[in-house]
Amino acid sequence: MNAGAFYYPLTISAAGIFVGILTSFISTHILSHNNEKDVEFSMKMQIFASSLLMVPCLYFSAKWTLPESFDFENAEDGSHVTPLSAFICTLLGLIAGLLIGWVTEITTSKSYRPVQRLAESCVNGPAPNIILGLALGYRSTFIPVLCIAVSILVSFSLANLFGISLAAIGMLSTLTISLTIDGFGPVSDNAGGIVEMSGANEWARDRTDMLDSVGNTTAAIGKGFAIGSACLVGLALFGAFVSTSDLDTVNILRPLEFAGLAVGAMLPYMFSAMTMEAVGEAAFKMIDEIKRQFKDPQIKNGTKRPDYERCIAISTQSSINHMIAPGLLVILSPLLMGFLFGPRGVCGLLAGAIVSGMQIAISMSNTGGAWDNAKKYIEAGQLKIDGVVHKKKSDCHKAAVVGDTVGDPLKDTSGPSINILIKLMAITSLIFAQAFVTKGGILLPYIVQANLDDPVD
Repeated sequence: MNAGAFYYPLTISAAGIFVGILTSFISTHILSHNNEKDVEFSMKMQIFASSLLMVPCLYFSAKWTLPESFDFENAEDGSHVTPLSAFICTLLGLIAGLLIGWVTEITTSKSYRPVQRLAESCVNGPAPNIILGLALGYRSTFIPVLCIAVSILVSFSLANLFGISLAAIGMLSTLTISLTIDGFGPVSDNAGGIVEMSGANEWARDRTDMLDSVGNTTAAIGKGFAIGSACLVGLALFGAFVSTSDLDTVNILRPLEFAGLAVGAMLPYMFSAMTMEAVGEAAFKMIDEIKRQFKDPQIKNGTKRPDYERCIAISTQSSINHMIAPGLLVILSPLLMGFLFGPRGVCGLLAGAIVSGMQIAISMSNTGGAWDNAKKYIEAGQLKIDGVVHKKKSDCHKAAVVGDTVGDPLKDTSGPSINILIKLMAITSLIFAQAFVTKGGILLPYIVQANLDDPVD
């Protein structure tokens, strides 16, 4: 293979840095930010403009670095990869990322009907809010999954697994902007907390609430990019694992592969359960500590400074201790499957984790963002039903707070960490691929071999 195949992704990443710097001037020097719509429009324009500028960069990078035609050592169909086909692969990834961002915005922004409908459901209490919020997240997986599926299908037909890798590179070519808007969310959220604790006036709090509302949407968009690229990268690493393990095909009709598929599809749910339990237990400890401190009358009347360091220590210690078990689950799962059942079992495990993890991560991220912005929609006094305006501290707002409380561990902990699960499992499997071939399959001799053969070749 020509070295240009390696230079092409590097030039895309380099071009993405300069495009990101150029695009940032849209917000800093061109557009105004007088209200929430201006801020939201500015964020959308940065994504759109950076994607538009990346199109010629992708094309000329392909023409500059890649030879007129090249193929792969293990290619059996005689097909050749051209600069145009490589460009199409990256373009597909870029477009898929844009569409994922568009769906995420519609799902989580309070400027659109889904979140407004979610806020209206709070009038009837927390239960309808929870039910509709979950349904919203599940439905939001439809278009992103279709986009990723089309990208995988077309990219593979054009350039094999290299094409899928290029699609992932294309989706991440605007990483500088997607990371920027993703970081905008927690920054504005923490700014709101500082304003509230410092006793600033309502005008300042209204401003930070506005930024926080936009930040919830942009953070969800960033998470959408992350999980979409994780799926593509995970599939490329999965293909590398199959090649390294000297497997010709992966047949899910085999009982061993299908069993691995079922176990792999379960892992994102187990991982999410562990991370959500970690958040819950840390919250319980924090609440107990706050109650203990408020029993001191001097702290309650404001004459004594609360022990903030104790609360910070609880959060820090819990985040370290409770992440050990999920981390071991991710690393040990492919190792146990590989050494006990061989590389064929690992193939099923990886396929199940990638497919299942992609769906649950998108759903969690969008559900949490929608619940948060439904609460912000009510707090801004924008919910008006039958002439009654529902505001902060109303029963409707209390129902929205319940949804936001449930959604925080989904969108801030479990959802974003799924892409780490997918990538880390794939990388661990690839590193130990040869060990699985030579030392793996310890339990296979004790299993009836006839049950592991292909029912259909």
